[in-house]
Amino acid sequence: MPMHKTSAWPLALVYLGLIVYASLYPFSNWRDQGVDPWWFLMAPLPRYWTGFDVVSNVLGYMPLGFFLALSALRTGRERYALLWALLTTLMLSLALEVLQVYLPDRVPSNLDLMLNLAGGALGAGSAWSLERLGILQRWSRFRAHWFVSDSRGALVLLALWPLALLFPSVVPFGLGQVMERLESALAQALLDSPFLEWLPMRDFELQPMFPAVEWLCVVLGLWIPCLLGYCVIRSSVKRALFLCWVLFFGMGATALSSALSFGPAYAWVWLTIPVKAALVSAVLLSAALLWLPRRASAALALLALGVDLSLINQAPIGPYFEQTLFSWEQGQFIRFHGLAQWLGWLWPYATLVYVLRLLWGKEAKN
Repeated sequence: MPMHKTSAWPLALVYLGLIVYASLYPFSNWRDQGVDPWWFLMAPLPRYWTGFDVVSNVLGYMPLGFFLALSALRTGRERYALLWALLTTLMLSLALEVLQVYLPDRVPSNLDLMLNLAGGALGAGSAWSLERLGILQRWSRFRAHWFVSDSRGALVLLALWPLALLFPSVVPFGLGQVMERLESALAQALLDSPFLEWLPMRDFELQPMFPAVEWLCVVLGLWIPCLLGYCVIRSSVKRALFLCWVLFFGMGATALSSALSFGPAYAWVWLTIPVKAALVSAVLLSAALLWLPRRASAALALLALGVDLSLINQAPIGPYFEQTLFSWEQGQFIRFHGLAQWLGWLWPYATLVYVLRLLWGKEAKN
């Protein structure tokens, strides 16, 4: 069986970043509160806690333990897989609990530390058990049968795509709209400084999208992950199955985003007749390119990303959409303190970097 670079390690790094973000948000009002930063270790267990606290702390660290142990198992370090996952989980959780001492809005807890370690242990034990049962070997055979040898970057991006869709967008599948917010953030940061005059400013107001432009953005938004998959899937039959999965997860994540924003009764409110037409167009276009070579798929993905990001970032953020974003960013559970917005903003740019690497790197010669 061909050897593959494991996707577990980059997924572990991504998930580690998510944990740090969720644990230290909002990263403001840092100050020394005049207490020993290690006081919580010797403190009695908290008297008040909820089932949600227990479940969230355990489940929150299970994927990290799983990916850390899996990365060790996949790289020939079976002997140290469990120890590596447990030590990393313990040190990360301990460091974050200590840092929370300096955040007035967060409360460090020895119970959280133990629950986090338990979650990491369960995740690592699950990876070890699945490896011993041979289930992970089936995934390795499946991956070798479906994907090219170095496909971990694309697999990580494709795994993150449905999560990125959870953040509301100006049009369905319209990820990467950052220009207007970036301009405002830079202007605010450079306020009262001489560098503000160097900031390029637009001479015109952003105009609402025309229907044809919205249709094109929806088509490109669904077409891009399809082309990304085509970059690492050689067989046209497997690409056709992959296309079905992209449509399923894309529509499901968008419906979940709508339900979280407006309520379960409005889960499919975004699926209007123009959007349906755009989805059909994207599927037909992707189906027509099932036999496209890998390098050509990467080139088309690069072109689609450039056009899509250009159009999306010329669309204004209207008052109604701004209210939707405000309601979304107040969420504390599925939204992870606004964490989904970073995936929604950055996913297309990370894909752009990956596609450029495919076109210019040695992988493009395969």
